[in-house]
Amino acid sequence: MAPRSRLRPPVLEPPAAAGSGQPCSGSMASKTPVGFIGLGNMGNPMAKNLMKHGYPLVIYDVFPDACKEFREAGEQVVSSPADVAEKADRIITMLPTSMNAIEAYSGANGILKEVKKGSLLIDSSTIDPSVSKELAKEVEKMGAVFMDAPVSGGVGAARSGNLTFMVGGVEEEFAAAKELLSCMGSNVVYCGAVGTGQAAKICNNMLLAISMIGTAEAMNLGIRLGLDPKLLAKILNMSSGRCWSSDTYNPVPGVMDGVPSANNYQGGFGTTLMAKDLGLAQDSATNTKSPILLGSQAHQIYRMMCAKGYSKKDFSSVFQFLREEETF
Repeated sequence: MAPRSRLRPPVLEPPAAAGSGQPCSGSMASKTPVGFIGLGNMGNPMAKNLMKHGYPLVIYDVFPDACKEFREAGEQVVSSPADVAEKADRIITMLPTSMNAIEAYSGANGILKEVKKGSLLIDSSTIDPSVSKELAKEVEKMGAVFMDAPVSGGVGAARSGNLTFMVGGVEEEFAAAKELLSCMGSNVVYCGAVGTGQAAKICNNMLLAISMIGTAEAMNLGIRLGLDPKLLAKILNMSSGRCWSSDTYNPVPGVMDGVPSANNYQGGFGTTLMAKDLGLAQDSATNTKSPILLGSQAHQIYRMMCAKGYSKKDFSSVFQFLREEETF
């Protein structure tokens, strides 16, 4: 498919003022507004990084309070996704679930009600790959471009601008998407057709869930065998058991600073969202007849945690859950 020409508003300022010279190569286009929908734990710092790089924002969130600090910073806050599409021809969405994404794009006041031809719509939510494909078809009918670009790295990487973006969509449009995504991430990887970004994210998060549970189990066992948790973590991280869950996001309180386990598991990536992503992995495994024995077990553990009061805690609270589950 031939690349579409994008209808961009005229640039009124010289390129010298664009951005801060970070990896994001905004140049002249950085002076045209970017829409951002969804200002939760991840969307908020992502939008702030776009601001740092000189992009004027058109903001919407279903919770008006989420927009307050952006309004105070002089950014334009509007009352629906349709209003965002009316005022910006490049839009990033960062939403919790497939249903939220469908509503933002196809709902009564959705993006597609006002989307302009040639617009670039980038969805960084983690949703079902089949939903991404359906949204792409609807967007294409309107003469616009849809790309799925879910992220990995968590809130810390979102704040520091070091997220990894996994991008699916028309390859000819990747450079335009990368220009924006590089303001928020240090790795922007093209995965293939629409939906492949979601596929990569689902696989990553399934492995993350499994490794977090494994780390929590190993740490709990070691502590009950009399090992100091900091010493055990140090040994694991210089041995073959080392993983991101052990060396960057350790689930045991007191082992690391600046992670949710050091803050009563507040912030970070919620248990509800991990259960949701594991549900997506389960659905994809069923559709492709792929055995995911540990993935299915991880899904059950996180669902059980949601039912037992952990839904709003970070997913690393699986350590606390294991400590309290004397029946295991």
